[in-house]
Amino acid sequence: MTHLILIAAASLFAADPPGLPIWPGDTAADREESFIGPNDTHRRIRNVNRPSITPLLADPAKATGAAIVILPGGGFRHLAIDKEGFDLARWLNTLGVAGFVVKYRVTPVGRDSPADRDEAKQSGVADTREAIRLVRARAREWNLDPKRIGVIGFSAGGYHAASAARKFTAENRPDFAACIYPAAPEQLDYPADAPPVFLVHADDDRLAAGANSVKIYLALKEAKVPTEMHIFAKGGHGFGMTKSGAPTDGWTDRFQEWMGGMGLLRRN
Repeated sequence: MTHLILIAAASLFAADPPGLPIWPGDTAADREESFIGPNDTHRRIRNVNRPSITPLLADPAKATGAAIVILPGGGFRHLAIDKEGFDLARWLNTLGVAGFVVKYRVTPVGRDSPADRDEAKQSGVADTREAIRLVRARAREWNLDPKRIGVIGFSAGGYHAASAARKFTAENRPDFAACIYPAAPEQLDYPADAPPVFLVHADDDRLAAGANSVKIYLALKEAKVPTEMHIFAKGGHGFGMTKSGAPTDGWTDRFQEWMGGMGLLRRN
């Protein structure tokens, strides 16, 4: 039995696929570490101080050329790297869509003041914008369409995705965005050329109220930006790619339909 437990632990903390540095000039000592979530058995990453992006490309035989930059959530303190990161990327690959999992900077363990949280928000948004720019700049190398590069974020990652869809340059503008049970950015003045946005929330979410998605939706509609929102009756917070029998289990079906309607699942 002990042997089986050790195997399971080794599997849980197995090395992630190799990532690319978002800021190549950063020479700080890497403090990133994995741990198990406090209320479940899902792996998380904390103390991310050297942000990276990990490509998971679709099989060339079915690749559509579309790509999504993926931002796991974790309250700006850690990253739910599997259920809101690598698991999603692998599912996207089955649809022919490339996934790029981002490990963005978070508040270091032992620091959690309002100023620390603000710093984590600013650095996370900066990492997100640079990740989008990086994927677009290397689109030819990865056989991607530079005009079909989007972003999806969960919870705190949803904050970053919503922020990236609000303020951008030609190089880091996402072509589409999805925010899954997002924290709402403080500023919601979206421009008319903001990308189309897909929103998901559970009405019984006690950590990030469904009103967050509603605020983003209304701001986007004020700017006349195409938007789709789903508020499910039950599902709580942090469901990601897990299945619990709740209505939120169907969010990926709705997302797949939305991507199909956007032409993202067609071959180049």
